[in-house]
Formats: sequence, C-alpha cells, structure tokens
Amino acid sequence: MTKQTIAVIMGGRSSEHEVSLVSGATVVRNIDKDRYDVIIIGITKDGQWKQIRSLDALENGTWQDSKTHVILSPETGKGELLLIRDDQVNSIHVDVVFPVLHGMNGEDGTIQGLFELAQIPYVGCGVLASACGMDKFYTKTIVDREVGIRQAEFVGVRRHELSDMKKVIDKVEKRLSYPVFVKPSKAGSSQGVSKAFDSGSLAAALALAAKHDNKILVEETIRGREIECAVLGSRAQTEASGVGEVLAAEEFYSYDAKYNNEDSRTIVDPDLPEGKADEIRNAAVAIYRALDCEGLSRVDFFVAEGSNEVVFNEINTLPGFTAISMYPMLWEAKGLSKEALIDKLIELAFARYDN
Repeated sequence: MTKQTIAVIMGGRSSEHEVSLVSGATVVRNIDKDRYDVIIIGITKDGQWKQIRSLDALENGTWQDSKTHVILSPETGKGELLLIRDDQVNSIHVDVVFPVLHGMNGEDGTIQGLFELAQIPYVGCGVLASACGMDKFYTKTIVDREVGIRQAEFVGVRRHELSDMKKVIDKVEKRLSYPVFVKPSKAGSSQGVSKAFDSGSLAAALALAAKHDNKILVEETIRGREIECAVLGSRAQTEASGVGEVLAAEEFYSYDAKYNNEDSRTIVDPDLPEGKADEIRNAAVAIYRALDCEGLSRVDFFVAEGSNEVVFNEINTLPGFTAISMYPMLWEAKGLSKEALIDKLIELAFARYDN
C-alpha cells in the first residue's frame, strides 16, 4: 500500500494554545503509521508556522526554536507544504490535513478557508459550521430557529458598550436574575468565563470576557447536570455516541477546573432519567446538522434540576483529544479506539473532498 502524507497542525494564537499541543500529540501518537507519513506543524503564539521534528521536541517545547518555517501553499490543487530553512526551500506534497487547533484562528473557519482555497482534504467542520459553532451568539440563533430546543436566556453585549458599564448592567438586570454566567462569544475551554452574583462581580466578569472577545454573552444560570454527547459523520450519515457527565470540582467547569483540578471528573453513561440519554443524542444530531457540521463535534447540554428538561449549552466543532477529553472517551466506550476514531475522521475528510 502506498502511504499518504498527513499534516497535523497544532498550537495556534488562541488562549487554548497549550491544550491544542496536548491534543495534537495524542492525534499524532494514534495515527496509523502504516498508512500515513506524518508531518507535524506547530503554530507559535505569535503565529509562526514551524516544523516539529519529533514528539520529544513537541513535549519539551524546543520545537519553538526550530529554524524550519512552514508555508501551506494556497495554490489550488497543489497540496504543497514549503519547508524553509535559511536559503533553502523544500516542497512536500500533502494529501490531507488534520487541524488539531482549538479556539480563534483554528476552530473558527479561518484556517478551514485556507484549506478550501488550496483544495486539500481536511478533518472536521467546514468554514460555515466552524465559524457559527465558534460564535455562541450565532449558534444560539441558528439552533433556536432550526431546532427549537430550549436554551439559556441571554443578553448580548459588545465590547465598546462597556464604556458605559452602568447602562450595560442595567440592560442585563432588566432581563436576567443573578447569578449569571458571562462568556466571550468566541472563546473555548471556558477561557474568560465567570459567574456573577451582583452588579460588582458582573462588571468584573464583563471586563474579563472583553479581553478574549469583542462580543460577550450574559446568560441565565441553568442549575442542573452537565451532559455531553459526541457526534461523528457526514451530513448524510451522522452518529451520536452515548452521553457523558461532567462533575466539576469548582463552582463551574472553568479552565482551571478542567485542566488543573484533579478532583474534576467525567463519567461515561451516567444514570439519567428514562429516555433522557436518547433525547440528548437526538438533539445533538439535530444541532450538528442544523449547523452544517462535518466530521466531528461535541454537543453540550444541561439536564435541569427538578424538571429534568434538556437544555442546550454549546457545541464544540473541534473537541479536545487530551487524556481527560470527553469526545474520544465517549467513542471508546462505544468500542471505537482512538486509533480507529482518528482513522475514521481521516476517511471522512477524503470522502467529503471526493463528493
């Protein structure tokens, strides 16, 4: 069998840079090396593309000192990587790309647009789904119109409005009751998210969120269990995993709670009221299709305290592949190993391109 070449891209300029590197290392380890030659590309925090020559260099951080810079040619149909070192330029043909990039400039449709220009098959959602999925405001709008599932009530705020903080706080307090969650519209891994209990903490939360995005959501608090579902496939053939539950060790599943607090846990196939797991699975597929997703996504919900109502929270169009990430964990529980899952995702990339 002739090997194909896959470029795995990780890092990036977003606040999720470090998480992306860990996810990327997991993907590289689990690619079938009998089928694919792997080129590892790291994007530094200041946007430089560099070749990572080994997992050791990735894990100890020395890759950032690499003298080999990388350019992905946007020229249609070439599928060409240019490796530049000193005055030498070497060209490598790439058959498919796996962008293991979380957050801005990686999960929001921007790099997907580059792949589309170059006509290179790539893993994951396309430009539209990535852009809409990354922006919580537009996700909510589409899901409300196309699916109609219950969501948290919210107030949208623009960064420039914060020059009159009192007016913003008044607007929020007219619509919502404390406590509220404050989120950057386009940040991931709970970066910049906080919970506000009064006008003072709301002002601080808005200022924090504004550091991550110019558009902010202030949402009602949904008290309930945090449930996640993995979705895999094309528009025509979409499959949902079982469900998992997040047990946060802190007030909510913040960035620190996810990655730095060992007491946070995730449970696969939690005990839910009868029929709720299937309701969540069906809703996850409907949301995935409404947003025109391809390849993979993780869809997050609440099961509300008392009523057991299923409430949509958000979608992640390029979920993590770390040791604690729910997406691969849910598929492993269904008998699909990381190796088989990654192989399937690459096959879906080729299939979409062929169609």
